[in-house]
Amino acid sequence: MGLYDRDYGRDDHNPYQTSWDRVQKPRSMTVTLIIINVVVFLISMLFFDNGSNGRESFDILRFFGFVPTTLFEPWMWWQFLTYGFFHDLNSIWHIVFNMAMLYVFGRMVESRMGSAEFLRFYVISIIVGGFIGAITGLVMNSMPEAAESGNAMQLAAPTIGASGGVLALVVMFACYFPQQELFLWGIVKMKAWVLAALCVGMDLVGSLYALAGGQTSTAFTVHLAGAGFALAYHYGHWNFRWLSLGSAPDIRGKLRQRSRRMKLKLHDPDKKLRREADEADRLLAKIHQTGEESLTASERKLLERYSRRQREKRNQ
Repeated sequence: MGLYDRDYGRDDHNPYQTSWDRVQKPRSMTVTLIIINVVVFLISMLFFDNGSNGRESFDILRFFGFVPTTLFEPWMWWQFLTYGFFHDLNSIWHIVFNMAMLYVFGRMVESRMGSAEFLRFYVISIIVGGFIGAITGLVMNSMPEAAESGNAMQLAAPTIGASGGVLALVVMFACYFPQQELFLWGIVKMKAWVLAALCVGMDLVGSLYALAGGQTSTAFTVHLAGAGFALAYHYGHWNFRWLSLGSAPDIRGKLRQRSRRMKLKLHDPDKKLRREADEADRLLAKIHQTGEESLTASERKLLERYSRRQREKRNQ
């Protein structure tokens, strides 16, 4: 089977164009995100001191990354988004690995979702990962085992990296194309769902290790939050089109149309007469059961009005 014959390579709207053709367009959102991450990394390097002290002249990672206590500072919650675009300045492999995974899996997920929804999904997965990572960070660092092992000191270490959003894309790829065969490190052949399960499993083991008091610099719970969000998105049949700014005028238009419909009153005399006849029947049954004295003043007027209308109809 050729590359373009696979299920994700076909385009239902244009059989001569494949997903591979679409994702190679210059305006690919995946490529745009990679460029943003690389540019941010290069700018961050300008603030990093490569001298013997190995310290940053301006702690840009601490400014844009988040720590668990950020949860108690709502004015700093924007860090739950910006952390996903910054990477470790001590090792280039952090950004290289994330961007490689973003490129491999992001292109095909984008071709399935569409660029706008893909961007919304990716950004929200990063935000969800940030909040969950901060919550679990507080829990882990508050445990006695963590305090004894020195993990409480990690509260000061900012969380950075696109791994949560990237793992969300890996899981979404596996949901869309579970049987697609991939090569891990270009050597080990496995299906997409197996690779996703392996990644989630490794992060789960890492999270349990950190929960038990082990020291680690990897935010495993952020990764798991991204994976969980992707599963919820897929099996919950979610979409975030309602977040599109372009949909706002449509919403206003729908509200106006609904308001006009509510204000529009249709004149239906037959409906009124039917309702009055039903009420008269009810009152006659009431008289039969409990006597005419049981009628209220308004009921008497209604029955008189109905009787008068019936007499007028007979005299016509």
